Amino acid sequence: MREETAPPRSPRSLREAWVALAGLSAVFLFEMLDNSILNVALPTIGRELHASTTALQWMTGAYSVVFGGLMLAFGAISDRFGRRRIMLVGLILLGVASLATAFVTSAEQLIAVRVAMGVAAAMTTPGSMALAFRLFDEDGLRIRATTLITTVGLVGLAIGPTVGGLVLAIAPWQVLLLANVPIAVLAAIGVRFGIAADVAADLHRDPVDIAGAVLGTATIVLALVVPTLFVDEGAGAWIPWAATAAALVAAVLFVLRERSARYPLLDLGLVAHPRVSSGLAFKAAAGLATAGLGYLVTLQLQLDWGWPPALAAVGMLPQVVVLVAAGPLIGPFVKRVGLDRAAWLSAAAVVCGLAVYSLLGGFGYGWVAVALVLVAAGMRVVGVVAGVNVLRGLPKNRTTIGAALVDTATEVTSGIGIAVTGTVLAALFTGDIATSHWSAQQTAQFQQAVTIAGLTLTGAAAALVGHGILRTRRLADDPAATPVGAALPAEV
Repeated sequence: MREETAPPRSPRSLREAWVALAGLSAVFLFEMLDNSILNVALPTIGRELHASTTALQWMTGAYSVVFGGLMLAFGAISDRFGRRRIMLVGLILLGVASLATAFVTSAEQLIAVRVAMGVAAAMTTPGSMALAFRLFDEDGLRIRATTLITTVGLVGLAIGPTVGGLVLAIAPWQVLLLANVPIAVLAAIGVRFGIAADVAADLHRDPVDIAGAVLGTATIVLALVVPTLFVDEGAGAWIPWAATAAALVAAVLFVLRERSARYPLLDLGLVAHPRVSSGLAFKAAAGLATAGLGYLVTLQLQLDWGWPPALAAVGMLPQVVVLVAAGPLIGPFVKRVGLDRAAWLSAAAVVCGLAVYSLLGGFGYGWVAVALVLVAAGMRVVGVVAGVNVLRGLPKNRTTIGAALVDTATEVTSGIGIAVTGTVLAALFTGDIATSHWSAQQTAQFQQAVTIAGLTLTGAAAALVGHGILRTRRLADDPAATPVGAALPAEV
């Protein structure tokens, strides 16, 4: 497959790019649907495959760890060999792996399928953001396109568990994962016929930094595994701390490698660019806050307050409604306040939502709902704007690894948020947290853990937002902070 030598004309509206946007939306829909639908089927899968608790955990965990660990490597490979090309290969792998579900007869085989699907997701997900960004020349259209793509995924996330439950009532569990096959086909058609092959001038020809890829992957994989180890083994065990030390060592070696390599996997100078570093800080803050809030609210509604699962699902509706309905408001909001201000305002809203829950969530569901709305509104905006800002700060031949950085920041900080929350709960809560009837002492312990864990994450997320704001101000104070290899884009 040869790369084109001249860039095609950029679409002047979303309607002109509808084929490409349909394909990219299907990619994001797969990412949002996959684990949520699988979670609904886990009890059925466990019974039919005679899976242990550990095996069930790795059916979802293997996908997440492989997905998160390989994103940076495949982001760099895409910028080197072609974003569309790598995405199409990933979509073929996704379709084949999904088809293999029909032949699964053991838990180990399903875990292997999930690993293959994680590889496919790492090849396709960062590219969807990068291709959406590269499709248009105007920031306004980039925001609208990214909003459309994420809205499709969030609608799927909202209805996925309900649809999955209905399907399980009339069909085998394999049908849920086989649904990825038509999604992969739709995505491949949209990408193949809606997006032109990468222009050679927009790719780089540097050798692939294999050592950096190995160290970066090891760092991220360990960082994603550590939270699970802390929750499962407890903070008093040596295994989580050994894994944490290994992650830190791998991270230090990765940084040293990238500073000394002639052709680094990740140019740390580009990451230090104010627009890039601020966007990553805002995404990391949102990842910390949303993971902590989601984990704690789920436990509070069902275990502390004794709500049945169906009622607890209704209790989460304010978040779902805001995530889905706020899409049309993102463009006007960004146009009014500007991209940079929209990024830090939305990240700050997420932090404020977690603070409200940490301090007032124990006083009634009304405060929980307020927290859910604040976090959802902030997350809906920052999810679009921060990612676009990161890509604005990078040269054209590094956009996919930039998108991979955004997704990796979210994955890693979400894991850290759950680890902090789980560790605090393990330290303060006595007895079995999954028991149906808590004593007054256990209820008090849980509320204390919510306050301590929530405020700890609030403080960390607020520090990240503050860092991002300071980095954003450099753009106004320092004319040299213009994106590398590109002129500063026009206002939305």
